[in-house]
This record gives sequence, C-alpha cells and structure tokens, in this order.
Amino acid sequence: MPEPQQGQYSDQPDEDVPPATAPPGSLASADLSADPPDPLPGDAHFDGYGQAMFGMDADQVRSVWVGGLDGNAAEGEACFHLSPAGQPVIADFALMFENGKFVRYSVASDALVAPGGGRRGMDIAQIQQLYPGRVVQSPHKYVEGGHYLRIPDDGGSNGVLVFETDADGTVTEWRVGVPPQVDYVEGCS
Repeated sequence: MPEPQQGQYSDQPDEDVPPATAPPGSLASADLSADPPDPLPGDAHFDGYGQAMFGMDADQVRSVWVGGLDGNAAEGEACFHLSPAGQPVIADFALMFENGKFVRYSVASDALVAPGGGRRGMDIAQIQQLYPGRVVQSPHKYVEGGHYLRIPDDGGSNGVLVFETDADGTVTEWRVGVPPQVDYVEGCS
C-alpha cells in the first residue's frame, strides 16, 4: 500500500489486522427470531413494574414495555388486563388497568420475585421474616385455611403487596398495586 502524501490520511491500519469476531453469547450470535423476553425477576417494585408506573395509561405502558403486550379494553370496559406478548399462561403475569390507568400487576409464576424478595412457594413464616412488622394477615375469601398477606410499602409510595396462600400456608400467587384495586380478589372486582 503506498504511503499517504502530506495532507492525506489513510483509513487503513499500518499492519494486517484480523477480522472482528463477537464473543459467544453476544448479540451477534443471538437468535433474533426468539420470543420476546419474559418479565424480569428484578423489575417488580411497589410503584409499578419495570418502567411501567402506576397511573400510566395503556399506551404509555405499551411504549415502555419490552416485547409487546397482548390484550385490549373492550368498548366501554372500565377494567381490563394486558399480558406479555406470547406468554403461554396468561395468569403467570398480568397488568391490570381500571378507568384507563395502570393500577396493579398479578403474578402466578415461580420465576418472578416480589419487591422485597417474596415469591411463590414460600411459606407465611418466610414472608413475615422478609417483611418484619409489616404483614397484615387475613382469611382468604375462597380458600379454606388460606390467607392474604398484605404488606404496605415502607418506602413512601401508596403501593401494596398482597400474597395469597393455600391452606398449608404456601404462597400461590402475589400482586402489587394501589388501593382499592390491589385488594380486589376476583381480578377486576
């Protein structure tokens, strides 16, 4: 290669350089046709989920959600749910909207962790240990011997975490939201 003349610049290196390669597991070797990501375990918080904050409307939540959301409000419907696009079991994770605003999310998946560390499969004692002095226990409306474990946010938001247990005291699902919607036991009612 000829040397550049004064005032000229070369875009080529002075020596041979091997072609660039991406390390294994990087985006270059990723399967871009794969399904969109599931909700992440660490995205749960008392004032929303990930970048979706309570009080946002459905369009705002869709704009910050990675991977898309399935579901729509029927004409005139005051309460509806959205779930991650392609999620095989809708109950695993759902966002609830009432009067046009994001007010709650519900989880029935073992993979996700509630704010503060609680999760499905834990028992009442483990939940009480994670949230000392904050757990308000009440009888379950439909599960004989089951309970609701209600935990207000100690960080200043008006968000509330509710665990539901079976008769053995094992958490079967949980939800986070704002009152009164977080306390609805039948989804939208």
